[in-house]
Amino acid sequence: MKKNTIIVAKRKTAIANAIIKEGTGNVFVNGKSLYSFNDRLFREIASEPIELSDELYKKYDITITITGGGQVARAQTIRSAIAKSLVKKEKSLKKKFLEYDRTLLVDDKRQTEAQKPYRSAARALKQTSYR
Repeated sequence: MKKNTIIVAKRKTAIANAIIKEGTGNVFVNGKSLYSFNDRLFREIASEPIELSDELYKKYDITITITGGGQVARAQTIRSAIAKSLVKKEKSLKKKFLEYDRTLLVDDKRQTEAQKPYRSAARALKQTSYR
């Protein structure tokens, strides 16, 4: 019986749910292959853990559903979801991922600060004139 594992990764307002199961190394994001995305930077950021895993990813299929966020936050969230799911199945990758970049396995909880009433930005105040 094949056992599925569900992983959640977050970055800013982007949330990714990853399902990893035994397979042939396919990675799907919202129903499309990861390598079918046109943006080269998006593909490079998202596929970092795959390149670091030394062909261990070919044992598993990863299906990711992502919502919210912008382009870069989505790529970083996919990257984190892939890394977390691979570590869940292959414990030997954890040390390698942590040495390369800690944010592969640890979510970055930072978010933009909310804009306050009667201000033009989160912290900016209106310039006062004294004359």
